[in-house]
Amino acid sequence: MTDRWALAPAEGDGALLVPLGPDGLPAGEVRHEADLVAAVRSRPEVGRWVWRSTDEIYPRLLAAGVRVERCYDIEDAELLLLGHEGRLGEPRSAAAAWARLHHAPVPPDPPQRAAEPGSQSPLFEPQPTTVPFPGLLEVYAEQQRRHEAAEHPGRMRLLTAAESAGMLVAAEMNRTGLPWRADVHRELLHELLGERYAGGGEPRRLAELADEVSAAFGRRVRPDLPADVVKAFAQAGVKVRSTRRWELEEIDHPAVAPLIAYKKLYRIWTAHGWGWLQDWVRDGRFRPEYLPGGAVSGRWTTNGGGALQIPKVIRRAVVADDGWRLVVADADQMEPRVLAAISRDPGLMEVAGHADDLYTRLSDRAFSGDRAHAKLALLGAIYGQSSGDGLKKLAALRRRFPLAVAYVDDAARAGEEGRLVRTWLGRTSPRAAGAGEDDGEEAGIPQETAEDAAPGEFVPGYASTNARARGRFTRNFVVQGSAADWALLMLAALRRATADMRAELVFFQHDEVIVHCPAEEAEVVAEAIRAAGDLAGRIAFGETPVRFPFTTAVVERYSDAK
Repeated sequence: MTDRWALAPAEGDGALLVPLGPDGLPAGEVRHEADLVAAVRSRPEVGRWVWRSTDEIYPRLLAAGVRVERCYDIEDAELLLLGHEGRLGEPRSAAAAWARLHHAPVPPDPPQRAAEPGSQSPLFEPQPTTVPFPGLLEVYAEQQRRHEAAEHPGRMRLLTAAESAGMLVAAEMNRTGLPWRADVHRELLHELLGERYAGGGEPRRLAELADEVSAAFGRRVRPDLPADVVKAFAQAGVKVRSTRRWELEEIDHPAVAPLIAYKKLYRIWTAHGWGWLQDWVRDGRFRPEYLPGGAVSGRWTTNGGGALQIPKVIRRAVVADDGWRLVVADADQMEPRVLAAISRDPGLMEVAGHADDLYTRLSDRAFSGDRAHAKLALLGAIYGQSSGDGLKKLAALRRRFPLAVAYVDDAARAGEEGRLVRTWLGRTSPRAAGAGEDDGEEAGIPQETAEDAAPGEFVPGYASTNARARGRFTRNFVVQGSAADWALLMLAALRRATADMRAELVFFQHDEVIVHCPAEEAEVVAEAIRAAGDLAGRIAFGETPVRFPFTTAVVERYSDAK
């Protein structure tokens, strides 16, 4: 009896399914059953379901109350395998993979549809099935062979399994939703923005700040138009290149304070204002569409809703149900700990082998107790500090932790030379990413992240056709991407640990996870998160001294966790 079955929808509500052998080939006859949900529900012994796309099948199962333990997402695996083979950007659909197998014309991937606020539908518009079930099985078997051809086959298999687990988590979080109090949100908007005017114009507080900006310049200025602001400063004898916050803060002009205040409130109004609330919150829940691996680094993104950029003040609307709590956990110094694990630097692994503050321990070892200098040096190594005082601190770091600095230096050199760069598990950076006007934005890295960066600050996700900038990107990619791989394994471990609880995984971004649970389960959940972090570290990186601790808060409101 095999514990791995392939599954595909059939006409109506039906399903095609077949057991699979270790080689990925069918180990029995294909069965046609009248009800897909019933077919899965009646086979709890199946350890892993192999299907074309989690988005195609799993929301349907969840709606019927059926939860699966594991899956293998063929199209998600195809994306990872294409990247590993240096072919990122080629169509990743099962139909495309099948066409490549048969040297046939390769169809393009269907375009991602626009987000549907409040929906729980798949991320792509329904498409006619263009690959028959036998073809799907061919693609899966060929993917198993391609895993064996990978640089590290075991790690690559682990990566595709972890990414598929992430797809399950994402679908479940969309189904459950993040608890959201619409009444609290409305009160916050009124408090911050004032009254709404008829006709959809700017609310009162924004209109007042716009008037203050105009008064400071002595003429009418549109603070929501950067070109207008730059021109107004130029006419006032002040040269600015942009309206980024860090640049404005260096200017001595009466327009600066109201302009910064306006920009902050304007973003709240446009990104999380009344329109957002109406579109995205239903039945006390915010249900974004999460995209695991939406950025090339492996970090998650979302399809609309701005779930990964909820302003701190708006987090006051994220409130646990009566009698329930939010367990909010942030991974502590995640990327430096990952660097210690992947570089195998003995000194840095020793520093990262404790659950207390990593930068304090680092400063005690190499920077005469100066925590700020230690942090600057380590982050400079990861993000590519190339000038100024940070460069001197990086030299001190290189002397004490040579393997760690060499690891990211080698990744940067490989990027500059146009070579492929991989995370520890095998996620692969594209040969080139970003060009021209889109150079400042990796897939899934919001543009406002770039706008708020200080001069010389590396924004994770940036990539460029310029060799030096490309090297900075790959320097960070090996660390940030390996951290994203670790996070997938942490989520999978946490999902399994809470499977028999009432607890619900409701939110995840980069290094933070939120679990909504009855108050009496909160401490057990907090311990499960801590255990999941360390287990993920052992599974991803092997037996190293490195610890992956969390700062955890049990709160009723998300805003109280910070």
